[in-house]
Amino acid sequence: MQLNVLQSKLAVGEAAARHAAQSLLRVLGKSNTARIIAATGASQLDFLEFLTANPAIDWQRVEMFHLDEYIGIPATHPASFRKYLTERFIQKTGIRKYHLLDGEQQPADIIRLIGRELKSAPVDVAFVGIGENGHLAFNDPPADFETEEPYLIVELDEVCRWQQVREGWFGDIAEVPTRAISMSVKQILKSNEIITIVPGSRKANAVKACLEGEINPMAPASILRTHSNATIYLDTDSASLLTESTIRSA
Repeated sequence: MQLNVLQSKLAVGEAAARHAAQSLLRVLGKSNTARIIAATGASQLDFLEFLTANPAIDWQRVEMFHLDEYIGIPATHPASFRKYLTERFIQKTGIRKYHLLDGEQQPADIIRLIGRELKSAPVDVAFVGIGENGHLAFNDPPADFETEEPYLIVELDEVCRWQQVREGWFGDIAEVPTRAISMSVKQILKSNEIITIVPGSRKANAVKACLEGEINPMAPASILRTHSNATIYLDTDSASLLTESTIRSA
């Protein structure tokens, strides 16, 4: 795994977007289409702003899969990840082929239909973050490292739900759904490349646990260390608890 530490959240977003664009252009130079997985949340805002502004990418040749979504909230809700991706990605790029997870429908039907599409061909690049509890997508600890299912229905833990409140998506934890649809850990790891964007001081403990602790389900994103083509982008705040040896050796 390659580790990059930059001076600010903005610099993280810019550098990760430049990397993502290079990867997409490389794939599109060899293939008619590129398949990506898109993450959401506060950590991805600058990244998506820079990526969608890149004029070199032919988004008509890109197919996007949705990483996770709450169960039970409408697409008009401020915290809806469908709303997030529609406004910050789909409308800005004009991408035509995308698969959004509709948390208002029967979750079992949604994960079967979109999971089938996801498994139909390899994913070229996955964009992900790491939660305050170390989650990868909505795979909270202890995460399921074994299932081969592409999507799961998961229970959100309290740390994860409070994170959504602190980031301003909900007014109180009582408003945060307790269940969600999440891409599975194994499915994320099947991506040919993974680019992880993790700025902010609130992520420092999770970053340390995932990069310096044991690889285990209690630190779900620690599994990224097993991927042969994964890159993580941190700012000085999220990297503040890492040892110098970790930063040098990555």
